Amino acid sequence: MILSDLLDRAARLSAEPPGPGDPLSNPRGDHDLDPEGIAVAPAHPHRLAAVLVPIVARQEGLSVLFTLRTAHLRDHSGQIAFPGGKIDPADVDPAAAALREAWEEIGLGADAVRVLGYLDPYLSATGFLVIPVVGLVDPEAALRPNPDEVAEIFEVSLAFLMDPTRHERGTGTWRGRTRHYYAIRHEARLIWGVTAGIVHNLQERLCP
Repeated sequence: MILSDLLDRAARLSAEPPGPGDPLSNPRGDHDLDPEGIAVAPAHPHRLAAVLVPIVARQEGLSVLFTLRTAHLRDHSGQIAFPGGKIDPADVDPAAAALREAWEEIGLGADAVRVLGYLDPYLSATGFLVIPVVGLVDPEAALRPNPDEVAEIFEVSLAFLMDPTRHERGTGTWRGRTRHYYAIRHEARLIWGVTAGIVHNLQERLCP
């Protein structure tokens, strides 16, 4: 996929964030992968969060930027994630929250991001209702990881991520029950859980 293709396919994204009674009332999540009849979604109230799905147009092709969270964080420590966090009352919309968090976590300025649209909200097992914001990032943007939150920044080819055969399903035990989740293996890394679920939704939107 080249940049012009991406911009054309971005029309398949939601132009506005979800509102009350929208997917917020029945969000996607890892619970969708549970066998029929035993799926358990985290109960309300959900904690609202937003992440930036940063796509970078390099000369060698499109790539997606990820972070490796530091090991000491309370939530999802040591995991691969998109820049993001809780939506604050001062944030005018989820895109503003995602861009603010991207600045705080990796030094990515909002002026270096072109927001393309929204993916489906994703409900984590820990009760975060995550709204993904897809953005096109200036390849010249200087990044500066915050060592308190981000151990590493890296990129993965968009073409690799959009290959549905790369999207595996894994299981694990969490709080006494078996959880099902998406997983994407790339070299020595494992992208899984909410982040992989969001990548899967991106693939569904851009490459149906």
